[in-house]
Amino acid sequence: MTNPLLASFDMVPFDYIKAAHFLPAVESLIAQAKADIQQITLNKEPANFENTLLGLEYAGLKLERVSQCFFNLLSAHTNDALQAEAQSIAPLLSSFKNDILMDAGLFKRIKALYDQRETCALTQEQDRLLEQTYKSFCRNGALLNPKQQEEVRQIDSALAKATLTFGNNVLSETNAFSLHIEDEETLEGLPQSFLDSAREQARSKGLEGFILGLDFPSYMPVMKFAKNRALRQKLWLAYGARGAQDNEQDNKAIIGEIVRLRQRRAEILGYPNHAAFVLEERMAKSPETVHAFLTDLSDKARPAAERELNELQLFAQKQQQLDQLEPWDQAFYSEGLKTKLFDWDEEKIKAYFPLDKVLSGVFSIAKRLYGLRFELDPSVPVYHHEVKVYRVLDAKSNFKALLYTDFHPRPSKRDGAWMTSYKTQYKSDKENHRPHISIVCNFTHPDDQGRALLSFQEVTTLFHEFGHALHGILADTQYPSLSGTSVSWDFVELPSQIMENWCCQQESLNLFAQHYQTNEPLPLVYLEQINAIKSFQEGLQTLRQIGFATLDMAYHNGQYTGPDIVSFEREILGPMQLLKHNHPYLMSTAFSHIFQGGYAAGYYSYKWAEVLDADAFSLFEERGIFDSETAQSFAQHILSQGGTQDPMILYEKFRGRAPKNEALLRRAGLLA
Repeated sequence: MTNPLLASFDMVPFDYIKAAHFLPAVESLIAQAKADIQQITLNKEPANFENTLLGLEYAGLKLERVSQCFFNLLSAHTNDALQAEAQSIAPLLSSFKNDILMDAGLFKRIKALYDQRETCALTQEQDRLLEQTYKSFCRNGALLNPKQQEEVRQIDSALAKATLTFGNNVLSETNAFSLHIEDEETLEGLPQSFLDSAREQARSKGLEGFILGLDFPSYMPVMKFAKNRALRQKLWLAYGARGAQDNEQDNKAIIGEIVRLRQRRAEILGYPNHAAFVLEERMAKSPETVHAFLTDLSDKARPAAERELNELQLFAQKQQQLDQLEPWDQAFYSEGLKTKLFDWDEEKIKAYFPLDKVLSGVFSIAKRLYGLRFELDPSVPVYHHEVKVYRVLDAKSNFKALLYTDFHPRPSKRDGAWMTSYKTQYKSDKENHRPHISIVCNFTHPDDQGRALLSFQEVTTLFHEFGHALHGILADTQYPSLSGTSVSWDFVELPSQIMENWCCQQESLNLFAQHYQTNEPLPLVYLEQINAIKSFQEGLQTLRQIGFATLDMAYHNGQYTGPDIVSFEREILGPMQLLKHNHPYLMSTAFSHIFQGGYAAGYYSYKWAEVLDADAFSLFEERGIFDSETAQSFAQHILSQGGTQDPMILYEKFRGRAPKNEALLRRAGLLA
């Protein structure tokens, strides 16, 4: 039978793909890509842009598409067969990457071209591609001796397996926990929509009562609303035990292996540690810059955080004579204090944010800002029946992209929310190949009438991921490796985080925030509450994020020497954790951002990008949140450009100057 992944396709043929197709497809496409690259290497003509760099850029493009499809499915809709295939595919791809980047003959041509770049009359984008390609070869071992190159190969293969195993373990541990509650009184305080969903989960397993899990839509409402303190404690401890239970899914030793391998790889390449290696190609440039950035933010956030925690402790004492606030109490009493201070009622707010209306709203905002139109296309094959696909058109009805949306949790999907792509934008032969983009979330399940009401946090998450999607949808670069979100990791969050601002503006909320039963628009008092709580406990939240970023840097700047993960985490996070505890809880063993995803030595990027987003949005605030000139400038200089220029240059083209942190501090209420 013909392998559908080896046939020519534009849209991924999900209706024909099976797990067994991936490995033979990857093997075949690797062989084809190697043959194409060998033609470049054996070329007797002197190296030039067309016969060397351009050929390399498009060699393996089909392999990249199949790989994207595989790893996207592994995250969004995995199964035992895919996970088994991953153990073979990940090392194969790692080895192929090293085969290319350590090919002496190929690098000789790249270097010859790089050395004469000043006389090559390249366009700006061609010059950027050459620079990035040359750096990629150097940073992956092209300048090493054969013995060192072989060690890097072994490290990369081992890392590919270890990071996959880490992620699989977190997913297995999350899915393995299931708490069956028969007595509804145990769930006192939880909203009716949650109870309905938990009851449906139990019913699906043939049980009476309710099922609670550790997926975020199940875990977080318990922490925020359940009056039963013992129940909150049980879930909090279970959440912090993922990957740390001394069983087959234990991640402690795997963390040690990942950190050791990354450190050794950096040393071979001439860097003191993995953080120094990573940050050389980020906006921050060095661990010292990140440390100074986090320290400055911490100094500004700590006084506010201490006041906020003291206020929370006093509130808990007054409410229930609670002398000692524990970690499983923090979200519960924070929600109570928020209700008291701002008359906040999340359930009432949720009624104005049905998922279909929020999605329609974000589409309307994209139309107002960028002239985009989204049309549902049920003919596009999908990998799960919950997935929907939209054709994205511009103001002139030109096709811009496909957008896949996948919104609800299931056992086959990892935690969190993310944007990814199934096809990258690029130009060739006078054709602009348009991208296929996907946003994947884990929002509250629909009720028995198929209606999903979003918390405001979930609304913000949808806007965030849609901002990433716009970065892909509006990509307009010549070369695939510079397209869309192929930018510095501490710049990639700017398009996503700036979109969150449109969640809090009356002019944009008027487009979609309507009661699911009456279509009544969101009352002004609720908008005032939303904006009032933006800085609620911002000191504590900032310190929490700084803690995660500091832990990430500590693992990757040489501080961690193992093997005691528990003591190390407590030592690093201790100064950022004002609410002290000695309970068995680990962040590290489920910290997928840095041990499975791409945020190693880069978690600080979230706070870094907040500075960029607050500063950038202040221009929209000055001119109007739907000002067409400002929106077009943002699209032209940020969203469409990908990695074609240094991100600071792109930012300054949009903003007219370097970013300033005053806008963030003002928004967070942290200015003195």
